[in-house]
Amino acid sequence: MSEEVLRRLVSNYLGLKFTVNNFVWQGGEPTLMGLDFYKKVVRLQKEYGSGGQTVSNALQTNGVLLDNDWCEFFKKYNFLVGISLDGPEKYHDHYRTDKAGRGSFGRVMSAMENCRKHGVEFNILVLLNDKNVVSPDELFDFFTGQDIKYLQFVPCVEKEPGTDKIADFSIAPEQYGQFLCRIFDRWCEYGYEKLSIRIFDSMLNYLVYGAHSICTFNRKCADYIVIEHNGDAFCCDFFVELEYQLGNILDRPIGQLYQSDKMRQFAGEKNHIDNKCLVCRHNAICRGGCLKDRMVTDGDNVAYPNYFCQSYKQFFDYSIARLSQLAAKIVHN
Repeated sequence: MSEEVLRRLVSNYLGLKFTVNNFVWQGGEPTLMGLDFYKKVVRLQKEYGSGGQTVSNALQTNGVLLDNDWCEFFKKYNFLVGISLDGPEKYHDHYRTDKAGRGSFGRVMSAMENCRKHGVEFNILVLLNDKNVVSPDELFDFFTGQDIKYLQFVPCVEKEPGTDKIADFSIAPEQYGQFLCRIFDRWCEYGYEKLSIRIFDSMLNYLVYGAHSICTFNRKCADYIVIEHNGDAFCCDFFVELEYQLGNILDRPIGQLYQSDKMRQFAGEKNHIDNKCLVCRHNAICRGGCLKDRMVTDGDNVAYPNYFCQSYKQFFDYSIARLSQLAAKIVHN
């Protein structure tokens, strides 16, 4: 990202005068920009921010470059760091290798220790693939053994390029459903107050406050917009494709891009759900799930049942009674 695009991004967004302003830096691998880039980010945020505005930064990384200098900076400016770690070494290193074919597990574990040493707040993102999804107990024991406090599990499903075949590294719906149910049991036994698991927290948030904290189950897809390195703006990081391009921040301000007809149309696509969803007992809490996972099995049809529909039904049936009891306990406390 050039300095011109960065300056326009920061000035545009903070110029909207929101009280709370969230920047999330992703890639590729965002640390490849170098630490000086993020020092410039903070300088620009100070330059363009106004009194009364709160500015937060989060960064999602594979962790391999997080040394003392990075962590000192993150701590000083209160960055929230998301680290990708797919479980114990045998699972993590199966797919996460470097150019030389070496596993990255040891470097990621060192990054976690550097974060802890410097007091950097971090969470763990686990990509569920065909290797680790079959071992929920092993993953749970590993992460709790590492005293991890914040976890999110992201189910992997993609098509082989140019075909309709689901890629071999993807997970099957029944695998994801079984995984969620078993992890939920372990989470209940372990104690919800000791470990945050994002999907469970979102369901509790829905039961207590009537709204999800993750976009997967929201009624509309309009939580944010994506700015690419060249200033191109898109509706969502799962839809960085020409038909979902909103424009470019070098040509139009972020506020106008977000309020554009294309963004409104994309936000409303979530409501185009399959007839089976309309009569489903879990429709209110699910809303058909993520658009990306609807389209994976039927091209451009956003109204197609979600690839993980079976997973969610299994999990909701299994967990909703206990989650409702837990929500009532939270409210009464």
